[in-house]
Amino acid sequence: MKETQAEILCNEKLNRRYRHMKVKISDWNVSEVNPGQFFHIKTTEDNLPLLRRPFSIYRINEDNNTLEFLYLVKGVGTKKLEERKPGEILDILGPLGNTFTIHQGGKGMLLVARGVGIATLSALAFAANKADIPCFAVLSARSKEDILVEKELNEVGVKTFLVNDQDGSSDPESVRLIAEEIINHRQVDSIYTCGSKRLSVLSRELSEEYSLFAEIALEEKMGCAMGACYACVCDVREGDEIRTIRLCQDGPVLPLKKVVF
Repeated sequence: MKETQAEILCNEKLNRRYRHMKVKISDWNVSEVNPGQFFHIKTTEDNLPLLRRPFSIYRINEDNNTLEFLYLVKGVGTKKLEERKPGEILDILGPLGNTFTIHQGGKGMLLVARGVGIATLSALAFAANKADIPCFAVLSARSKEDILVEKELNEVGVKTFLVNDQDGSSDPESVRLIAEEIINHRQVDSIYTCGSKRLSVLSRELSEEYSLFAEIALEEKMGCAMGACYACVCDVREGDEIRTIRLCQDGPVLPLKKVVF
């Protein structure tokens, strides 16, 4: 974990709700960053908002030592962040958290993402491409306009399946049919999910029915992101017991079977 000053290369609007930001790291190598991890970013040079905001990593570019993030403009912090311009310096802390498990020689991955949850899973998809592991992704969103990075995923060979609330294709049973079609006709041995409780429950059911390795990246509000404030707690089941963990310390990636929804 490092606190560093990163130069903003772009901070562009993708659609009415989401933005894409790319930053340049100058004092360490981004090869140290892995899919699933996140950075705690000071969104403004002012004192308000006081707390940093956590952002999962969308893309790791070792060739030019840059990192990319996708974020939803929602609260005070992200509204401040969207005002930041290329050339400005961003104070970032990370990488934080643990990483996705990538099985070398795996037959295939199925990603099930809702909204900006694909920001977390995309880094995994790009890593799968480098490892020559086939990857399939179900992208769910409120509307067709809100579906993110379909083109970028397709460019690296990820086969995408798009569903949205507007046409009614995003309900869990519809997604189940798509997922089962992929599982039954492709060599998929793992499933990863992020961004939706309903789709996470569905992913767990699929993992149990088809004996798939399964992980989830959980997104919770964080205060310190260092384990001191207990703002990002989550319940997990271990044997017959349920215990509470801190996602910034024990996550954000967890075995899907352990999470208590």
